[in-house]
Amino acid sequence: MRIAVTGGNGRLGRALVPYLIDQGHTVVSIDRTLPEMTWPSSANQPIFQVADTRNVGEFVACLRGCDALIHLAAFAGPNNHPDTVVYADNTIGSYNALSAAAMLGIDRVCLASSINAIGGVYSRSPRYDYFPLNEQHPTYAEDPYSLSKWVLEQQADAFARRYETMTIASMRFHWLIASEEEAQKNTAAAGAVAARHLWGFTLMGEACRACLLALAAPFSGHEVFYIVAPRTALNQPSRELAEHSYPETPIQGEFTERAGFFDCSKAERILGWKHA
Repeated sequence: MRIAVTGGNGRLGRALVPYLIDQGHTVVSIDRTLPEMTWPSSANQPIFQVADTRNVGEFVACLRGCDALIHLAAFAGPNNHPDTVVYADNTIGSYNALSAAAMLGIDRVCLASSINAIGGVYSRSPRYDYFPLNEQHPTYAEDPYSLSKWVLEQQADAFARRYETMTIASMRFHWLIASEEEAQKNTAAAGAVAARHLWGFTLMGEACRACLLALAAPFSGHEVFYIVAPRTALNQPSRELAEHSYPETPIQGEFTERAGFFDCSKAERILGWKHA
């Protein structure tokens, strides 16, 4: 396939672009600037396009001839930028991604959402109705970043209703990181703050694999998927962590040992993805 990737210079993009090329695909990497990294002359090269996803005309021009789109471009959190900028850029970027794909007849789209689409990490007081979390959990998003990810998913619902041939996957990633050892070290150093993250993580390579699977999976319409490791980054039993930090949140199922706080069974069932 010829796959367009927005935010190709970003943290996930820098891992995803070479992964897709290694899997035999042609990649169009779209970002506001050219990448600083250099590619070996012997390697298959991505096609670099400079464009602003807020400009739908530029976006459409970059996507022509592509078979699929993976939209990663966004502010990765609510900090360091005004609330209005984070919300506006993220929501218009994701809308333009869907709109440009629809204009060009690109039926396969993968969107980078977040576990924060339901609120949590950036909320004043995280609220969860049950553990482990699944895709049916309601949203309590309150900050501009989390709200923008929730809106991204609602926009995808709308496009899937309007364009019946489109297949759209919204991927709820969590703290993309290179190794589990790094996740354990950083989670331990975070102390009580880690509770806001529900002690979770997603390995970068597993996120890349999930994106590609989402472009070929046999489903229609729009689906949301948690893409998170099945275990926490702490050695302490998960039930103890939950009872200490969220004593009023009911626990469903056995929830034994280091079980993750996110139920990713839908991704396994529909995408054939299971975190290594």
